[in-house]
Amino acid sequence: MRIAVVEDNESLAEAVAASLTDEGHGVDVIHDGGDAALFLGREKPDLVILDINLPGKSGLDVLTELRAAGSAVPVILLTARSETKDRVVGLDSGADDYLVKPFDIAELLARVRALLRRSANSDSLQMAVGDLVFDQSARRVFHEGQPLELPRREFALLELFANRLGQVVSKDQILDHLYGTGSDAEEAAAELYVHRLRKRITGCGLTIRTFRGLGYCMEEQR
Repeated sequence: MRIAVVEDNESLAEAVAASLTDEGHGVDVIHDGGDAALFLGREKPDLVILDINLPGKSGLDVLTELRAAGSAVPVILLTARSETKDRVVGLDSGADDYLVKPFDIAELLARVRALLRRSANSDSLQMAVGDLVFDQSARRVFHEGQPLELPRREFALLELFANRLGQVVSKDQILDHLYGTGSDAEEAAAELYVHRLRKRITGCGLTIRTFRGLGYCMEEQR
């Protein structure tokens, strides 16, 4: 999954991002509320971790704009405020969960997993792609009833292609999904993971076509 971390405390943001990356997510880190509003207006992450006290624009304003635009992306609010009224304001503004600083990273990760499961359950538990059954809630993929074991970045890449079946995905989009926006990963990394995934899904009713200069497209074989 792709997760946006909006937090002006850089050390905390990097610690959260590192923990999420270890769990296989692509992470975008943003330190300013105005920048976050612009980013969320054009990108569609699967979850947002949003601090309330931000420079440029408050997290509550960012959240209000996000909901006004019709986005249902799950949002976890972070704040140093512990008063009940502040929690109520945050939840009434459209937050799905609320965590008061200081917090344990393990608890944050558990809340992230819970919200992602809830989000998956609200859409569809399983998706058939070629001869694969993709269970986004359990974050597993099956071929002919047997689990297809994939390293986390190859799983994330398959997830990206499965959700954009028949669409061309650029190398930049692949790198953003695997590493987060602004990473220093090179295009060769995208090529490597596409190569590896092609080998993994051989015989699974899927093919990944290369569109030179544009990117890659996963299609079902007929």
